[in-house]
Amino acid sequence: MRLTKFTDLALRAVMRLAVSERDEPLTTREVAQDMGVPAAHMAKAISRLQHLGVLETRRGRGGGLSLTEPGRHASVGWLVRELEGEEEVVACEGDSPCPLRAACLLRRALRDAQEAFYATLDPLTVTDLVRSPTGPVLVGLSGRRPE
Repeated sequence: MRLTKFTDLALRAVMRLAVSERDEPLTTREVAQDMGVPAAHMAKAISRLQHLGVLETRRGRGGGLSLTEPGRHASVGWLVRELEGEEEVVACEGDSPCPLRAACLLRRALRDAQEAFYATLDPLTVTDLVRSPTGPVLVGLSGRRPE
């Protein structure tokens, strides 16, 4: 199973926000800089995460991004399912449907494997992902420079 770049980016954003100081919210541009990705790509991921209720955004002075309490305790399996969508591992339907689709054992086995992948991630929370040694590395990525 392979995650889309969008899901990978969104997970990295959530992890970065999980270790940010609550009194100093980060901007989308700062998170993008810390993760080494274009701000436009990060903005799309941030928008989706906000829609899911994982993070909130505040405009203006003192504004920025912050992880919600439900976001901190969100299951990684749930989050990946939401970000990846309902697509199957293989595309059996579509413009040129597979002639085996009605009787294919591989399709079912791959669906089961996909669910096992998600089930492995279900017990993990965002907070779990930023425990040491990951958390300190994330904090060290900050693009902010002392004034």
